[in-house]
Amino acid sequence: MSELIWRPTAEYLDGSNLSRFMARYGIGSYEEMVRRSVEDVAWYWSQVERDLGLEWERRYDRVLDTHQGIEWATWFGGGLINIAHNCVDRHAAGAAAGATAVIEEREDGSVRSRTYRELAAEVGRLANGLRSIGIARGDRVGVYLPMCVEAVVSMMAIAKIGAVYLPIFSGFAPAAVATRLEDAGARALISADGYTHRGRLIRMKEAADEAAHLIHLPLTLILRHLGRDVEWHRHHDVVWDELLAEQPTEAPTEATEAEDVWMIAYTSGTTGKPKGAVHVHGGFLVKVAAEVAYQVDCKPGDVLHWVTDMGWIMGPWETVGTLALGGTVLLYEGAPTHPGPDRLWALCERHGVTILGVSPTLIRSLIPSGTGPVESHDLSRLRILASTGEPWNPEPYRWYFEHAGGGRCPVINLSGGTEIGACLLSPYPITALKTATLRGPSLGMDVDVVDAEGNPVRGGVGELVCRQPWPSMTRGIWGDPDRYLAAYWSAIPGVWHHGDWASIDEDGFWFLHGRSDDTINVAGRRIGPAEIESVLVGDPAVVEAAVVGLPHAVKGEALWCFCVLAGEPEEGLAARLADLVDATIGKPFRPERVVFVRELPRTRSAKIVRRAIRAVVRGEDPGDLSSLENPDALAVIGSALAPK
Repeated sequence: MSELIWRPTAEYLDGSNLSRFMARYGIGSYEEMVRRSVEDVAWYWSQVERDLGLEWERRYDRVLDTHQGIEWATWFGGGLINIAHNCVDRHAAGAAAGATAVIEEREDGSVRSRTYRELAAEVGRLANGLRSIGIARGDRVGVYLPMCVEAVVSMMAIAKIGAVYLPIFSGFAPAAVATRLEDAGARALISADGYTHRGRLIRMKEAADEAAHLIHLPLTLILRHLGRDVEWHRHHDVVWDELLAEQPTEAPTEATEAEDVWMIAYTSGTTGKPKGAVHVHGGFLVKVAAEVAYQVDCKPGDVLHWVTDMGWIMGPWETVGTLALGGTVLLYEGAPTHPGPDRLWALCERHGVTILGVSPTLIRSLIPSGTGPVESHDLSRLRILASTGEPWNPEPYRWYFEHAGGGRCPVINLSGGTEIGACLLSPYPITALKTATLRGPSLGMDVDVVDAEGNPVRGGVGELVCRQPWPSMTRGIWGDPDRYLAAYWSAIPGVWHHGDWASIDEDGFWFLHGRSDDTINVAGRRIGPAEIESVLVGDPAVVEAAVVGLPHAVKGEALWCFCVLAGEPEEGLAARLADLVDATIGKPFRPERVVFVRELPRTRSAKIVRRAIRAVVRGEDPGDLSSLENPDALAVIGSALAPK
């Protein structure tokens, strides 16, 4: 049993948003709050949206509807609500109009910002511009931009006109961009001429051109972000500044249904192409606003910065949640360790960050530089530390707690996923903390730790599941309902199976222990092995491939690729294949090692058993191999790894 490292002070117990909510309903403790929130989830979520003052064009007449089964639950039926109205319009029309909504800092140190009034004007211009070029309600629009003001403008303008927002990671290569655009049936792509990362030019325009060419995309809207001299294709390129210059700032906001699709956010599983998680206006807004309000305690005047990208779920999470509450979201375009290890801390000092979110990977990468970089900056405005993306190791967690927060700020360690739309587990500012804990369920989330038959597990490690629906739950996988049911609902009927190992200690504190499936987590970025394997077998030298994630001191996991070849390996083939993954998927996913083997272990049904490969590499027991057609393949892999 580990000891408590943090206890909430009166500031958090009396002054937090969650304390206000609990006082309003006469709830006296954290444990009672968790119990009340899951005993009647419809009651809880209806009170949340009222407490946060979200605005409806028309109020809903039913909170939760499960008549089609828990898997297809819908929320706030009959209600009309729009994310852009709640995040931008209502603030711009009220007392917060002059408050700062968005700050952008680039790697070169230049800074731009927008008040809510200014943001509303740009969103209105882009909304009018999108309509003028034929984008209408329900159309899917890809957004492949760096972390800049226009990324927020694009997100909100798409929501404003009732179109569907399709965020794409700014580090993806053209083929990965094209895959997502094609799967969603996108009508247009918003991108930029480029940006810099670690001082290196990222040629986004060229990548956008290639992606558009691959799928014959008819329309690209290009932002002159750097002012580079790029090639323009007048048959499908539209220039951002030229389009917006012709538009008025006022634009009507669509009265979208609560269940209208707002976003398709792509994630990857263990097999097949990336999965498009479908999120809607009502449920995503309510759940994410609640998390940013109650978990990281954001209020007007707060500056929230999460080290992320709009292509990962935490980008939309920080933007929608912060703006819905009238706070300030700080975007940083570049590497948080460039040009030196103090860049993140300098950013926090310069902009008065009060809520900071990171991945454990980032902290692990900063530790070798010592405490000097963080201690040389005034971080006294910080009051909430946060994290997500992967399980913590104890030492980096304590480093973050002690040096970034001075031991005075709670670490709000969240865990959820793209399909969740938010979190399953999270501490709150009113809860005591142990090292690396997630404390317990996110409010309104009926989660449990169970064995393979669905029985609760205590005193050991089991599967993390959720027994009731929640507002931001994905409404399926875009275009593939059967895959959605198989991925999340097939292990235990009627129960969401998330694929995480978790445990609950004797004091009721929850902890995570990694993924129970084969999904690979590289520095907080999840990707399925199938997407990497598809790239590898695209090379004529490779017949078959298996990709696994192996522990890495900084990244959390690194990619190891095992390839069966058509013939003998030619000189430089391993480097060529690594370069191919780099160019096709993106530099963050470059393999740590490429290993050539004679065969891969597979079941009688021809499924590659990646867990067994991973175990052999780590020198661990591969477990039950009774289903293997060729168990000798593991010995072959072991031989390939042996020193020559």
